[in-house]
Amino acid sequence: MESDATTRRRSNGTPDGNIVEMGDVQKKGGTNGEIIHERLEYEPTGWLEVTLTRVGSSTGDFMKNNGSAMKTITMFVLNGLVVGFFFGCLYYWLNYSKEPLELCYGFGSLIAFLSIIYFFVIYFLVMKKYFGDWFERTVWTKVDASAGYLWKFTWFRWCFSLAVLVAIAVFLYVDTRDSPERLISLLGLIVLLLLGFVFSASPGRIKWRTVIMGLLLQFVFGLIFIRWDTGRMALQCFSDKVATFLSYGIEGAAFVFGEFLVRTEGVFAFSTLPVIFFFSMLVEVLFFWGALQWFCLKLGHLLRVATSTTVCESVIAVANVFLGQSESALIIKPYLSLLTPSEIHVVMSSGFATVSGTILAAYIAFGAEPAHLVTASVMSAPAALCYAKLMLPETRRSLTTVENIQPVEIEDQSALSAATRGATNGVSLILNIIANLVAFVAFIAFLNGVLGYCGGLLGDPDINLEWIFGKVFIPLCWLMGVPWEECEHVGTLVGLKTVVNEFVAYQRMGEMKKAGLLSPRAELIATYALCGFTNPASAGIMIGAISAMAPSQRETLSSVAVRAFFTGCGICFMTACIAGLLMPEGSFD
Repeated sequence: MESDATTRRRSNGTPDGNIVEMGDVQKKGGTNGEIIHERLEYEPTGWLEVTLTRVGSSTGDFMKNNGSAMKTITMFVLNGLVVGFFFGCLYYWLNYSKEPLELCYGFGSLIAFLSIIYFFVIYFLVMKKYFGDWFERTVWTKVDASAGYLWKFTWFRWCFSLAVLVAIAVFLYVDTRDSPERLISLLGLIVLLLLGFVFSASPGRIKWRTVIMGLLLQFVFGLIFIRWDTGRMALQCFSDKVATFLSYGIEGAAFVFGEFLVRTEGVFAFSTLPVIFFFSMLVEVLFFWGALQWFCLKLGHLLRVATSTTVCESVIAVANVFLGQSESALIIKPYLSLLTPSEIHVVMSSGFATVSGTILAAYIAFGAEPAHLVTASVMSAPAALCYAKLMLPETRRSLTTVENIQPVEIEDQSALSAATRGATNGVSLILNIIANLVAFVAFIAFLNGVLGYCGGLLGDPDINLEWIFGKVFIPLCWLMGVPWEECEHVGTLVGLKTVVNEFVAYQRMGEMKKAGLLSPRAELIATYALCGFTNPASAGIMIGAISAMAPSQRETLSSVAVRAFFTGCGICFMTACIAGLLMPEGSFD
């Protein structure tokens, strides 16, 4: 007969899922091989040990039972520290500082920042908490019902639409009297909308409220951020802060790669791309705290009310302003398998029409203006809904409503874990950028070599892709409002962005800008036209990412990918047309 010890030794390797003794440790069998340690029996002895044990237990119970009170005390303490810091800064500014009060710098920026913070604090903790139900019941519900009732009448819709069109026409007539050439951009916008209608999958099913309101919101955003001096200054201030914030990532890059590669030589792979690690980490931390989802959901709800789109469509359009095309899809990941083909088309089109905030630093390093980049992404959010619903209208009943949107399940257990995962996720993003740049730039060089060889046989060895694209896209660039003599240069950039990627296009634009080949107007229109992920590599990335999240939508993705690609191009060109229409001469000299 074998001893009990021998039996225990032989049973340690059994994979049947039973708990197996291993000395003082228990091992739960199965595929995960989870180790479960038995809790040690311990009785505190002595007055000190007993007292400390009781205090620790009572403190934990007190914190658990009085969580709301502790949160209130913490808020008062933090508020006291903030108010004390503010008055300390105010005293210093009044008595010692000689700087003028500017809302974008110094003490003025602190006033602006705290004003925004306290506005939301007062709104959520006071106004919404105590007056929200009353306002929604007495005011908002009645206004919404009245507007919905009036909108049912055809005559009201026509009168409202005509009033808006007349107001815009009067504004444009007055605004462009001294520079009528700006109206060429309006012609380009009309041509793009006509093309969208002609190539629409279901012209008779187009929801014109979505199209008109999306276009109207894009025009309003253009007025605020391009024409209105205060709005433009506010956006310029915001974009400067974004650029400054992203530049802190250079400190980490210099520490790892050295001052010579990062600051002295400014090698792109070592000075610009590592900033993505920093921003990716921040995105994951905000995602863990729920701040990113909350912000996108609130803005998405406003966009849904205005354009009458589904929540998923509105949320993804807003999220693409701040996130990349694959990262933004994570916010609606639980619902991707439920989306209709039209909704999938919106997801892809909005991803193609905007750029990720994680790589803004790369475009800025090439010479693009931060204000233009941020404005282009903001304006493209409503335009994506407008043009995507024009190209592929909804023909099926959506399975996602406002009640279905719930916070996405968070995998990380702490903010530190989220930060680590975010920084690690940046590796794949950076490697993907580098791989695509190397491969596509090499491929373009190969094509240029072949074209040069063929052109040399015909007596013109200078023929290359830039020359061909510059000729092909001349009519499009002229319709967007580019001066005729610069259409070939901008056409080259649009072609490079469409066939290669926006990195190469912005890099080439920076070279043209330094060489004095682009006027401020042509530079502005080119910046807006290039601000999107409409290139073959990005299309592959998006299809692969969404297919991994929702395998059941693989066929749908493949069927709408080409249409979404051209829709994304059209959205970027629409944004460029509105920028060319609203930009007065000399505003950006």
